[in-house]
Amino acid sequence: MSGKTLSNERAQERASELKNYIVGFILALVLTLIPFGLVAFTDISRMQLYGVIGLCALIQIIVHFRFFLHITLARNKREDLQLILFSVLILAIMCGGTLWIIFNLYTRMIPSLAL
Repeated sequence: MSGKTLSNERAQERASELKNYIVGFILALVLTLIPFGLVAFTDISRMQLYGVIGLCALIQIIVHFRFFLHITLARNKREDLQLILFSVLILAIMCGGTLWIIFNLYTRMIPSLAL
């Protein structure tokens, strides 16, 4: 391979990577503007609003994994995905356990307000 061929391949790789970043940026921007638009310009119920915001947040997490962190379901990237999923599991256990303890203490300290 000559140096010029290698640089052409590298240029194509960079162009492809730039295209991925731009697509990811546009998707992330749209997924951010949707909740802001709903809060500012619509009069939908709170539960629907929370649902849409949560859905946009989940989709945005996937967009960030795919376009910015380059984590896909490809075989060589699965170890990264497993590491991230394990980290999410540990964080969920920590947050869930903390909330469970706090609400348990709350109901014990004020038994008349227990659900």
